[in-house]
Amino acid sequence: MRGLDEIDKKIIELLRENARMPLKDLSAQVFLTTPAVSSRIEKLEKEGIIKGYHADIDLEKLGYGIKAYIMITVKPEDREAFAEFIKGKEYIIECNHITGVYSMIVKAVFPSTTPMNTFVGELHRFGKTETLVVFDGVVENF
Repeated sequence: MRGLDEIDKKIIELLRENARMPLKDLSAQVFLTTPAVSSRIEKLEKEGIIKGYHADIDLEKLGYGIKAYIMITVKPEDREAFAEFIKGKEYIIECNHITGVYSMIVKAVFPSTTPMNTFVGELHRFGKTETLVVFDGVVENF
């Protein structure tokens, strides 16, 4: 994989701000021709640096007013079963294997505390949990 130069970094930054920015506008911002920018974007996609394009959704407006981080201790022998369980759950945004006291952290959104409580109860079969409910977002770059 090639190293990123300043132009690649600028293209990525602009696409993160607006993934639907026309090539013409991208080209003007990085001072390259439209075909040159298109070629760079294709290479970034091919190399897996740009993995996709997504809509930035306001989950609260969709009725998911509660965001929570749920940490859980999952035994190594239960990781596969946990992964299968978590992949099929409606409210999950992200799940990561982490270091520290807990082995997994789940980022989830819920319409109310009732489904959150039910979900956390289901997690208890895999181990101890700790739930952190978000009051307000301070920085969300990705």
